[in-house]
Amino acid sequence: MRLLVQRVKEAQVFIDNELHSAIEKGVLVFLGVHLYDQDEQVKWLVNKLIHLRIFNDENGKMNYSVKESQAQVLVVSQFTLYGNCKSGRRPDYFQAAPPQIAIPLYEKFIKLIGKEITEVKSGKFGAHMQVHLINDGPVTLFIESPNENE
Repeated sequence: MRLLVQRVKEAQVFIDNELHSAIEKGVLVFLGVHLYDQDEQVKWLVNKLIHLRIFNDENGKMNYSVKESQAQVLVVSQFTLYGNCKSGRRPDYFQAAPPQIAIPLYEKFIKLIGKEITEVKSGKFGAHMQVHLINDGPVTLFIESPNENE
């Protein structure tokens, strides 16, 4: 699994020009599921995300975690995180999980975060979405779960 995490002042997801979900101070998480991912990758990434120290303390140092700062979380599925651009001009997505694998893991990811973080929102799996955000910092991190069977 791969996460692209952005610390935001606010973020919104629109589907068909309608506001689907929105958060204020928090993190926007783009989630890509690998073909061979399982529950272990979900649990590892949830733990990593909620304890990630990316929020500033009173001295401007990133010392507070997502959980400690009571940040909101917005999760958006993004299979293109597994786009392979090494050859040719069009990315291939052979490593991205098909929906029958990805959807249950995406839903489990959101559910497990919800057990730790009060305010969790999401996009809609497979939908064409417009994502609006105000990146705070900017702070953008790429996190990949260990032990992938690529």
